[in-house]
Amino acid sequence: METPTRLSDYVGGVFKTIPSRKGMKKAIDKGLVKVNGTVAGTGKFLNGGEIITLFSEENKDKPVIQFKLEVSFENDHLAIINKPPGILVSGNKKKTIVNALPYNLTKSNASDALLRPKPVHRLDFPTSGLLLIAKTHAAVIALNKLFKERKVKKTYHAVTYGKMPITGTITTVIDGKNAFTEYKVLETVHSERFNYLNLVELFPKTGRKHQLRVHLSSLGNPILGDKNYSKEGLLLKGKGLFLHASSLEFTDPIIGTLTSVTTALPKKFRKIFPEN
Repeated sequence: METPTRLSDYVGGVFKTIPSRKGMKKAIDKGLVKVNGTVAGTGKFLNGGEIITLFSEENKDKPVIQFKLEVSFENDHLAIINKPPGILVSGNKKKTIVNALPYNLTKSNASDALLRPKPVHRLDFPTSGLLLIAKTHAAVIALNKLFKERKVKKTYHAVTYGKMPITGTITTVIDGKNAFTEYKVLETVHSERFNYLNLVELFPKTGRKHQLRVHLSSLGNPILGDKNYSKEGLLLKGKGLFLHASSLEFTDPIIGTLTSVTTALPKKFRKIFPEN
């Protein structure tokens, strides 16, 4: 640069994670910006050639739990883990997926690496299956954009009960918002208690709260073990919810390659449908 420039005047728009000048001034005031390895104030003048580093404000005091997770895919900026049922993705409890991620994933070498990897979507407490994780600030922004543009192809499997059409599209409105789910029945077996049990493949086109659970219930075919949406007298207890996020497919927004990950159905599914 030809003339010395104040740090606060220069850094606005330099970092993708904090694009505004006002946001960068706040980061400087909080001591999150270093120039040549030293915390710098807004009045620091730059002459050119300095190395400017922005640090995360994430809370380093959050607990890390040594809870083993199955890592289905990982590179330097994102990961996909196979979430077990009966654990929260995040929240105030100590035992969450978020608190287990630093123990299970390799820290990114990228300059914008997150102190703690971050899930970019959610699975309900009782739902198992694939969960997409960002390891860098750039990945958080890019993956959220993919979800917003509906460019992440998600496939679920569920066990439902009652006689149901082989294929269909469910469009029941959820919380006043349009919602779309396509489904295909893969196999049906007779059941003394439930009449029919169905192995169903599901393709949600939107991401509303409890969408698959609400949609299948609205069809008259609730998911087996669903405490919220079961028909009276037909709640299967002690086995959990038979809903599994089985596949994720998307174009990696950082390196441009197709990422496709599929996980096997849980054992409780295969006990009912041994061939799957």
